[in-house]
Amino acid sequence: MAKKIKKSKVYRRPDNTAPTQPAAAPTPSPSSDAKSNPMLLISAGLFTAVFLFVYYHVLTLNQMTDLSNGLAMPDQRIFGYTLSDIQALKSVMDDDAVGQLNYLHKTAGLLFPLIAASFSMLALARWIPVRKQRWLAFSAPLLFAVSDIVENFVIDALFTGDPTSGAVFVASLLTTVRWVTLLITAALVVGFAIRRILATMRAKIAEAQG
Repeated sequence: MAKKIKKSKVYRRPDNTAPTQPAAAPTPSPSSDAKSNPMLLISAGLFTAVFLFVYYHVLTLNQMTDLSNGLAMPDQRIFGYTLSDIQALKSVMDDDAVGQLNYLHKTAGLLFPLIAASFSMLALARWIPVRKQRWLAFSAPLLFAVSDIVENFVIDALFTGDPTSGAVFVASLLTTVRWVTLLITAALVVGFAIRRILATMRAKIAEAQG
């Protein structure tokens, strides 16, 4: 009688590792969305430009009247000035006062037009979709920055040398141009910002009603 051969049991090592789940994609946090929003940077730049305007035109240039016997600096004369106005300033301003005006032109007088023009153009680039209209709007901040920076050098030359009627006319024209283009730039930025805000409000109202 044949003996029955017992089948040996095969023991398998238990697999304790659980099946891996695919890693969930990280959801962007509100803070990361805020940091990636370019309008935050543009808004910060525009606020910096406003601060520099107040610091340069309202505070420092007004304080220069203490060194000029109450006479306003050429930068503040929106409607221009004449050779007699410059000669009157030179007669009451000493070398320290002239050096202080030159220092202002090289610091806040240089930073303000660069920052104001750059961030105004960035804001207008986002708010104006049509390319031709966008470049037309860019002409105001560009002309403002160029005329403001060149005006600083021309005014400094009037105080360090012997001014002529032609040089004063050029400086006066640049001063008027910079103020006009600055006002146009500010009007464009404020106008398109209000337009953007109103469009966003109308869209939210329409979504709530729908």
